[in-house]
Formats: sequence, C-alpha cells, structure tokens
Amino acid sequence: MTAKIDDLFHEECPKVSRVLSRLGDKWSVLIVVLLRDRAYRFNEIKRTVSGISQQMLTRTLRNLERDGLVSRKTYPTSPPQVEYSLTDLGHSLSEPVLALGEWAKTHLGEIDAAQTRFDRRAEK
Repeated sequence: MTAKIDDLFHEECPKVSRVLSRLGDKWSVLIVVLLRDRAYRFNEIKRTVSGISQQMLTRTLRNLERDGLVSRKTYPTSPPQVEYSLTDLGHSLSEPVLALGEWAKTHLGEIDAAQTRFDRRAEK
C-alpha cells in the first residue's frame, strides 16, 4: 500500500518520526542487520560493529530493546553473560533495512557522481 501525501501529516506523524529517527541511526541499522541470523553477546557486537563505543552500544541496545526490536537475555554465570537477539518485530524490520542497504550499494556510483557535480557547482 502506497502512502498518500496526507498520511505524512496525520496526527500520528510525530510518533512515526520518532521511530524513523531511531531506525535512521546508523548504529541501530548495523545492529539489526548483525542480529538477523543469531544472538550475540555484548562484546561480540562491540568487536563486530567497527567504531562503536561501549557507551553508544549500550545506549543503542537499550533503545532497540525499549522499542521492542531486540530482546536481552541474562545468563546466571560469573560474570553474568548477556545475549541480544532480534524479536519478531526486529526480524520484520530487518527485511526493509537490508533492501535499503542493497539500494544504497546499487546506486552508490550515481550518488557519488551527483555529489561531485554538486560540489563542483558550489565551488564556482
């Protein structure tokens, strides 16, 4: 179903904007894609997602958990082991996220060329 322009200004728009803002965050997207195939421990995620700080990873995982996209399971070991996985809602999000990533890879050359043309015009 295609969204109509009026739908963008519906009373629910601020709520939709908050969700899209979270999902537009590069760390959230990378973590959703990573957790698509299996559960990961915190340090595994930190090692795999290049450049993310411990604080940012903690914040991102909490936000994704709050939104119902990620579940957190703690194992009674010493020290406690924590595992993160996608919920059903998170799995449903992973499909469009992967499609957007594929679109970006397919059109990267066109985007680079457009940016180069724009930058040349801006220099004049």
